[in-house]
Amino acid sequence: MQAATPHDSYAALMDLIKARHAQLSPQFQAGARYLVDHPDEVAVSSMRSIAARAQVQSAALVRLAQQLGFAGWPELKAIFVERLRAGPSGYAAKAGALAGKEGNLVTEVFTVQQRNLAATESANHGALDAAASLLQAAPRVHVAGFRAAHPIAYTLHYLYRLLRPSVQLLSGQGGTLEMDLRALQADEAVVVVSFAPYSSEALLVAQAARQAGCQVVAISDSAVSPLALQADASIVIAVDTPSFFPSIVAGVAAVESLVELLVARAGPDAVQAIGAAEQQLRALGAYAKTSNDVK
Repeated sequence: MQAATPHDSYAALMDLIKARHAQLSPQFQAGARYLVDHPDEVAVSSMRSIAARAQVQSAALVRLAQQLGFAGWPELKAIFVERLRAGPSGYAAKAGALAGKEGNLVTEVFTVQQRNLAATESANHGALDAAASLLQAAPRVHVAGFRAAHPIAYTLHYLYRLLRPSVQLLSGQGGTLEMDLRALQADEAVVVVSFAPYSSEALLVAQAARQAGCQVVAISDSAVSPLALQADASIVIAVDTPSFFPSIVAGVAAVESLVELLVARAGPDAVQAIGAAEQQLRALGAYAKTSNDVK
C-alpha cells in the first residue's frame, strides 16, 4: 500500500509537520505551529490574517506550503477546509479574538476559560485514552511541572497517589532535580507539564526520561511543543487568557479527566485504594471535624 502524502489527508499533513518541525527555520516553525494549533481558523481565515496571528510574513506561509509539497497556500488551505467540512464545526472557528472587546472583565475571563475547556476537551479524547493506557501499564509513574505549570502537575500527583501510592513528584526541591532524575528506570512513565515559555527543567526531565528508556506523556500547549515532539503520548491544553499569565484551568481539567479514566479502568482495586487512603488521612487528622462527622 502506498504511503499517505500530505495532500491526502489532514492527519498525513500533521505527521509531516511534526516530523520536519525541528529542521524548519524559525519563521516556518512559527507558521507551522499556528497551523497545528488552530486548524479551524486556518480553514476560515485569510492568509494575511493567519500570518498576522502567527507573527510571520505572508510570504513565509506561501514558502512553508511549498516546502511541505504544495503548489502554494490555497492548496495547503484546502486540506484544512476539507477537515472542517468533514467534522462538526470547531469551537475555535466560532470564537473570535476577545482581546480589546468591550465588556465586563470578569465575564471576559470566564468566557475565555469556557473556550479553553471546550477546545481542550474536543481535542483530547483519544490523547487522554492513550495517556491512561501508557500510565496504567507502567511499573512506576513520575510527574513533573515547574513554575506556572506546577499546579497542574501537583494536581495529577495528588489525585493519582490516592489510588497509586507509588507515584512520584519530580520537584527538584532544594536544587536536587538531577538527583531525582537518577531514579528513572526503563519502561517507567514520566508525565511532564509545561507551556510557553517552556521551563528548562521540564525539558531536562523529558530528555532524561528518554535517555533512561521511560515512556513520556507531555501536557503542553502545542502538538509541536518541545515536549510533545519527544513524547509517546501528548495532551494539548488551551492556555489562552485575557490576563497577563497563561491559564491553567484546562490543564487541571485534563489531568482530572486522566485520573478519572485511570480510576474507571482500575475498577474495584482503585475503589479499595482510595477508601484506604481516605481512612488513613482521617486517622492522621488531615481533615477538620465538622458537625456532619459527629454521630
